Amino acid sequence: MTYPHLRLAEPAHDRVGVHRKDDAWLDARWAEPSSRVLVVSGTRVRPRDGALEWVTPAEAPVGTRVLLGERDGTTWWAVIADGALAAEEKDAWLPLRGLLPALAGTDTDEAPLVFHALGLAEWHWSTRFCPRCGGTLEPQAAGHELRCTQCGRAQFPRTDPAVIMLVTYGEPGADDERCLLGRQAVWPEGRFSTLAGFCEPGETLEDAVRREVAEEVGVPVGQVDYFGNQPWPLPASLMLGMVGRALSTDIVVDADEIEDARWLTRAEMREQAEAGTLVLPGGVSISRSLVEHWYGRPLPGAW
Repeated sequence: MTYPHLRLAEPAHDRVGVHRKDDAWLDARWAEPSSRVLVVSGTRVRPRDGALEWVTPAEAPVGTRVLLGERDGTTWWAVIADGALAAEEKDAWLPLRGLLPALAGTDTDEAPLVFHALGLAEWHWSTRFCPRCGGTLEPQAAGHELRCTQCGRAQFPRTDPAVIMLVTYGEPGADDERCLLGRQAVWPEGRFSTLAGFCEPGETLEDAVRREVAEEVGVPVGQVDYFGNQPWPLPASLMLGMVGRALSTDIVVDADEIEDARWLTRAEMREQAEAGTLVLPGGVSISRSLVEHWYGRPLPGAW
């Protein structure tokens, strides 16, 4: 079975990290007319006719030049320009979340490059001053490092690990085996998803799953197995997919993050998905892959 979330990670580009501090190499590649640049205003990009626009270096505005890497004989870049460009046309410039429908469609091949570019743009946007001394930061290493002009301390892009888990109960594969889905109050009626949460310092992935499930729905979890992962720079996460085995089916929602949670057999899931009363996560999310991995095949309907 091919999992939907993998579509946003392929094909990967060569990040050519060994050249990020090689000014001569960078200048030569920037001068190549075949190089392509994604213009980012603050943390937003401007699609045209529903597709992302990659310009030549000569067409790119002034900004922080970021090397993304090489793929198919082309060198790919991003330029992080002033946020004023997007402010002038607010509806035309979109954040990464607004681009997901396009990236999941005809522009799927561009997703790894766009995730790379906007993940760095979010980091540049939120990391304005040195956390040690408060000094100003200067971009280096083709945009992948920020160095303090006062104390010299270097800052590097961060990725926050988050667990996203499908919790099951019963004999694996049996007709009465059930999985657990929850919903937040702000979601439209019928939308349910897998549970998720951030890892805390000094915590294993397995314990993060057990803690988050216990906190959100009161269900104790025993065995936890790794499923896969998905970069999710919204703004700086790596989603680590897990499958947990519940020790009980008693649900006590926290009424804070989770409004409702329910157990579903495969037959109940299929019936409700076909009727439209159960709307599952989007087709390119690892949450969708977790659900369909347990169910055994694709399901109808998506966010």
